[in-house]
Amino acid sequence: AILVATYANNLTLLGYEYRHRSRPVDDGSRRSRLVGTRAQTPSTSIFLLNYMSNNDFSINFNYFLIIFSLIYLMKYIYITLIVCLLISCDNCKKISITKVEGSPKYENARLILNGAINQQDNHYSFSFDVDNYRLGEQTQKDFNYNLANSQKGQHIHFIINNGPYFAKYTSEFTQELKKENSIILAFLSRSYHESVKNPNAFVLTQIGIEDSIDLSNEFLFYSRPKGTYEGEATKKLLLDFYLVNTKISPNGNKVRATVEGHEFLIDEWAPYYIEGLPKGEVSIKLELIDAKGDLIESPFNPSTRTVTLK
Repeated sequence: AILVATYANNLTLLGYEYRHRSRPVDDGSRRSRLVGTRAQTPSTSIFLLNYMSNNDFSINFNYFLIIFSLIYLMKYIYITLIVCLLISCDNCKKISITKVEGSPKYENARLILNGAINQQDNHYSFSFDVDNYRLGEQTQKDFNYNLANSQKGQHIHFIINNGPYFAKYTSEFTQELKKENSIILAFLSRSYHESVKNPNAFVLTQIGIEDSIDLSNEFLFYSRPKGTYEGEATKKLLLDFYLVNTKISPNGNKVRATVEGHEFLIDEWAPYYIEGLPKGEVSIKLELIDAKGDLIESPFNPSTRTVTLK
């Protein structure tokens, strides 16, 4: 494409219009003489053209123009290539996941559903007891990198049928639910959205009677990443999920995380952060699999989300 464009525009780019004219020379023969009409061009070009003409060089002038034009345009080609490489660099980063270490454990934190769930139309009132954990407080972490953090502090992740969670910053709140059966998972979350993973830090229940689900099933609930990330928050995205009635290990069940087509096998229930993601929409899929790598048949398995990086 560059050669064609260069050939078509070489006369304009070099500032010359050339034509072949035949005229007599001293030896009586007729020979094509190149004549140039000057526009704006370096004097070096005039010298080369006159030198070649006066010394009777036999050359296909069209080929010469292409070569000369390419040399003239080479610096622009190099600049274009460099710019393209810099632009594409954002998409060629290696995607990786790394375990988050340095979060407070909160091993004694407890979340308890307090009393009956009251209903008014499609709105349900929930009341929880929270022990050894303070909602609304900023989590004191022991690592120096940044993860997306809520300025409102620690909270409850309230998940309905494995959909995107609702952040609840008080222990009493109302939530709209559909009339059909709803599986509710609530767990304690740090201010930067990392879940508290101890046996007493969550509540699993269901509301409704249609299509009742056995709550003794193995469950994998998706938590993070979620939504839109901007600026510094795009560098490291928290990858977090919640396991109920199951464990993962090197020789047992695992979680297979697929991030933009890159697969990662996770055999430890822990928080991770994702690095090397391109800007734009990013797809993430979480699957609970058995030791053979087969998908475990359970509600909400697998989970798929799309997040946006700006």
